[in-house]
Amino acid sequence: MMFYYNNFWGMDFIWWCVWIMLLFWIFATPYDIPFQRNKKNNPLDILQRRLASGEIDKADYEERKKIILADI
Repeated sequence: MMFYYNNFWGMDFIWWCVWIMLLFWIFATPYDIPFQRNKKNNPLDILQRRLASGEIDKADYEERKKIILADI
């Protein structure tokens, strides 16, 4: 009777490699998640947030918006 001594906690070495690669793919691959808190903002979003928070006034907002839209 031949025993299989190459068992790693009930899984073969190949299956451990598959699980490690799967976990690496899930957690290390960069991708954008919808509705994430730290989403990338474009300049117009930042400008609108500054207007809403009161950092800049409406005239300054309109002037900077023209500059941003001219660059696009």
